[in-house]
Amino acid sequence: MNLLKLIPLLACAVLLASTSACAGTLPPIKPVAHVDLPRFMGDWYVIATIPTRFEKHAYNALETYSLTPDGQVATSFHFRDGSFDQPVKSIHSTGFVKPDSGNAVWGVQVFWPIKAQYIVAWLKEDYSQVIVARDARDYTWIMARTPSVPAADYDRLMEKVKALGYPMDKIRKVPQAWPEAAP
Repeated sequence: MNLLKLIPLLACAVLLASTSACAGTLPPIKPVAHVDLPRFMGDWYVIATIPTRFEKHAYNALETYSLTPDGQVATSFHFRDGSFDQPVKSIHSTGFVKPDSGNAVWGVQVFWPIKAQYIVAWLKEDYSQVIVARDARDYTWIMARTPSVPAADYDRLMEKVKALGYPMDKIRKVPQAWPEAAP
């Protein structure tokens, strides 16, 4: 079998193994009851994260969501890799909202055929801050509509992430230095 054909299969196996390994030790993440998708769309600054390999050294990380006519969520992740002086990079993906989840559980696809779990685990009532989680507790994103949050809010958000069962030593606060024209 061609090595290129094996890569997606191996990626799926690794993703499933990491999800099932943690799923047995901690209860599933409980999503929020409902997400008003049109209200959720727009820019979200990544305040802190347990990063994927693509965002380990992200600066000015910004996630932008927009609804597509077919009800999917077009996602654009913009960041500078390694410093504020680097050029802006972008990663585009598609969010598929899980039926009967109150719009709070998605499958996000960066590379076909893999859809990564995306759970809106906590959402501030005014839609100004959010915690996105995964049952595997391998990645999380703490985001806000502004590039920074007050220290007391940051501490409360970290407590919420800790209560979800995440390893706090893996959290990375994302450097943000704005204003600059958003991508």
